[in-house]
Amino acid sequence: MTTMAPRQRPPLDRWRFDELAAGAEKIWGLEAIAKVLGVSSSTARRWAEVDDVPIYRPAGVGAYFALRSELIAWLRSK
Repeated sequence: MTTMAPRQRPPLDRWRFDELAAGAEKIWGLEAIAKVLGVSSSTARRWAEVDDVPIYRPAGVGAYFALRSELIAWLRSK
């Protein structure tokens, strides 16, 4: 299991929360997930490999997705 250092997590300010809370429940693609989280696509890809980060890549699909409600809960827990 990989852990993230606290400095790698972006702060959850009111502008990022508004972006995170608005929109469709399912977010498709690393670029869209990274934009919501306020990080680069490569950071979102690294985070997807961490067990407790709710970014998924189903076998055979090839595309990443995340559920908005799970990302909000994960960020609140940090």
